[in-house]
Amino acid sequence: MLASLTLENGHLPAPLTKQYWKDGFLFPVPVMEAAEAAEMRAELEAIERDWLDAGLPLPLNTYKRINANIVMPLAHRIATHKGVLDAVEGILGPDILIFAAEFFIKEPRTTQIVSMHQDLTYWGLGAIDGLVTAWVPLSPATPASGCMDFVRGSHTQAILPHEDTFDDNNLLSRGQEVAVDVADEDKVNIEIHPGQMSLHHGLTIHGSGPNISDDRRIAAVIRYMRPDVVPSEGRTDAMLARGSDTAGRARLIPAPKANFEPDALALYEEIRAAQAKVMMEGAAKNKGIYA
Repeated sequence: MLASLTLENGHLPAPLTKQYWKDGFLFPVPVMEAAEAAEMRAELEAIERDWLDAGLPLPLNTYKRINANIVMPLAHRIATHKGVLDAVEGILGPDILIFAAEFFIKEPRTTQIVSMHQDLTYWGLGAIDGLVTAWVPLSPATPASGCMDFVRGSHTQAILPHEDTFDDNNLLSRGQEVAVDVADEDKVNIEIHPGQMSLHHGLTIHGSGPNISDDRRIAAVIRYMRPDVVPSEGRTDAMLARGSDTAGRARLIPAPKANFEPDALALYEEIRAAQAKVMMEGAAKNKGIYA
């Protein structure tokens, strides 16, 4: 287990901020006690047990994988965790919006992978610097469990061509894969453990392998953006995480008060439908979690 980076009162010191902008990622960043992450995992797995067959309009996995912060207070609570935001502030500044949050899970002894890709390819935001992804593990993310691999410095490139595979073994919405060869020696294993997190730029090429371990690989994944980020089309729905919406370009949506409330479910479906038009634009097939 790699020792956590050293922060200053929970914030990134200047050298670590510089390292993030040089590499396009940063890890392992300490953000909470491991016991707190374990409590979050237990709460998530209780939600899975209680709501799997509760008659939700969509499969429970859809709510976990897309905009969980709209319908699940746990997702919003992780996204607004002080330790997480203190570190993110070193990248984005004091005014921070939540673009989206999700729970990304690989079950034990499964072959599902995430192909090498750039996050910003299909989000309708363009090649921007004002968005960062925080990856908060609720169980160990190791090479055996399918931790992420990053390509150092790849965030300095534009959005590269991607190919849609729609492979059932690929956890991405379109099975998207960057249309360039990425050599194994260019991949950096991002091993992180509960209590730590990683940060990565929206243009950083990354992916992950199968989970061959005996435990679930569970992560809360939050996409944060500065208020001045402008979508290339449509509108941006976001939640205020810290500071204020200094630009006023997003429609600010409320945090959920309880799991899967009717009003939150209706708002969720409105936003999911709007995002699907952007995410699936030009796709040859209409399948997956945005279908």
